Amino acid sequence: MTTTETAADSAATGPIPTTEYSGFTERDLGVSGERAHADRWVWEARYVKLLLVIDFGATLIATLAAFVLRFQGAPYADWYLVLSALIPPVWVGLLAITHAYERRVLFMGGEEYQLVLRAGVRLTLGIALASYVANADLARGYLSIALVLTTVLSLAGRFVLRKVLHRARRRGACMHRVLVLGHASAVAQMTGQLHRRSHHGLQVVGACLPDDQLGDPARIVDVPVFGALTAAANSAAAAGADTVMVLSCPELDGPMLRRLAWELERDDIDLMVSSSLVDTAGDRITVRPVDGLPMMHIEHPRLSGGRRLIKSVFDISGAALLLLLLMPLFLLVALVVRLDSGGPVFFRQVRVGRGGESFRMYKFRTMHADAEARLEAMRRQNEAAGVLFKLRDDPRVTRSGRILRRYSIDELPQLINVLLGEMSLVGPRPPLPSEVERYPQDMRRRLVVKPGMTGLWQVSGRSDLSWEDSIRLDLRYVENWSLTVDLVILMRTATVVMRGAGAY
Repeated sequence: MTTTETAADSAATGPIPTTEYSGFTERDLGVSGERAHADRWVWEARYVKLLLVIDFGATLIATLAAFVLRFQGAPYADWYLVLSALIPPVWVGLLAITHAYERRVLFMGGEEYQLVLRAGVRLTLGIALASYVANADLARGYLSIALVLTTVLSLAGRFVLRKVLHRARRRGACMHRVLVLGHASAVAQMTGQLHRRSHHGLQVVGACLPDDQLGDPARIVDVPVFGALTAAANSAAAAGADTVMVLSCPELDGPMLRRLAWELERDDIDLMVSSSLVDTAGDRITVRPVDGLPMMHIEHPRLSGGRRLIKSVFDISGAALLLLLLMPLFLLVALVVRLDSGGPVFFRQVRVGRGGESFRMYKFRTMHADAEARLEAMRRQNEAAGVLFKLRDDPRVTRSGRILRRYSIDELPQLINVLLGEMSLVGPRPPLPSEVERYPQDMRRRLVVKPGMTGLWQVSGRSDLSWEDSIRLDLRYVENWSLTVDLVILMRTATVVMRGAGAY
């Protein structure tokens, strides 16, 4: 039994990147133009084989690079070549033991990346303990380079392979065929949602409804209706489905759901049960037996404590390093802004941060100096819903500003805000005070964490997002934050920024 969504990949609502990824192609996944859908077991098995190659190759490259960088061909270090050859199979075996090749964690969600990070920590601790027990004096420089590079390369390889899978799914390949069970309105909503977000790999091929909805209500469902809920197992076989998704439905009680699971097991069909706990990640949900009944215990979001301290240290150190590396770019952009439109280089604007505290956010100026004064006169041209003001062809934007916005270069001065502790590298979109004043009570939840330079909203469509989608993604981030989610968002931000989509 699998769950429907996890934090990082479930957020993607925009188009999947169409760029080529070096080293992998859709053909590697068994996708061909002649077949509308690759057989599930074939492409899943091929995907896992590619992961094995990626992980083994990543470790081999990392260990050889560590050997060359640390010893530079010194003859006394020949035995480190033996160690370099032993670490790759150990790494692959450790990933297998930690379930990093299981279907339930692959293809979507951030759990796969969490398992790789944990395996990297365990490998480091294991080698350190083994060297202590064996009284072996291993070169710490070699181990540091090899183990860190192994983890990074494995993460990067898995990330790229998943992007290739997303691209294949955009074309309708490598999909799971899903039969949805529930009320007609819920089935119609879920069908539309899954059809808009092909990266999840769930293609709805049919539905089963309660007996009293097989008439007129069934017309709102955009997929074939195969019958009543009681015939779900036979309907799944008839539809050629490999997955059955059960939505919240009072007609499907515990005993009926249990019998359905037994019937689907016979045909090796997966069962997914949609929870009414919207946007709650699986790692916060624990199933505990209470007097023989399975009860879900929901943990509170981890918004404080040691993990939050680690995030702050990561933010400040990352911002300081990036500011140092990007200083030449800052000087070049400052010169371009001054030559293009005159006036100040930076645009300063009051935004609302954690706990509702105001701060002054910095950006490179991309509009003419009188842009704020002209805003009220342009309110009627607003193309965004909610409290946001967005205009795709805003006449206030300068020539250089359009380029800076397209590649998010104008956002880089916010590294100063991160260094000052006012923002985070990853977090909700920093709102204006006027926006916060119009927030419903639920939306104020996004103010319990620091706003970020990037976030789920940035990697899911940027300015193309609706107001509702932007808020929904921000709340999802708050509820399911983890350091792994931050790292995944940062990696995805790089690909989104390079494409320049959704920025204006």
